[in-house]
Amino acid sequence: MDEDLLRTAEAWKQEGRKVAIATVVSTWGSSPRQAGSQLVVDDEGRMQGSVSGGCIEGAVIREARECMDGADPKLLAFGVSNEQAWDVGLACGGRVEVYVEALA
Repeated sequence: MDEDLLRTAEAWKQEGRKVAIATVVSTWGSSPRQAGSQLVVDDEGRMQGSVSGGCIEGAVIREARECMDGADPKLLAFGVSNEQAWDVGLACGGRVEVYVEALA
């Protein structure tokens, strides 16, 4: 985990913003980021970090917003066996799982 990202999340939370963190928890094959990579998102649309280099971040950000609005944390899976693989840029054979949660 990147301590700077966690400090950013903490600072945003202290400013009264809603904040969510997405963390890559596992990868297989060709994957843009390694396990432990994180993306911090706030309710104003600010982002720091990365879980994919851009190819799946749109889907992860949508889920992060839902979590900030009260949805339960989610484990997202993207890969070639998933119908979303081409849409999110993992058609090269990789698989990535990302855990998304809002900070309380």
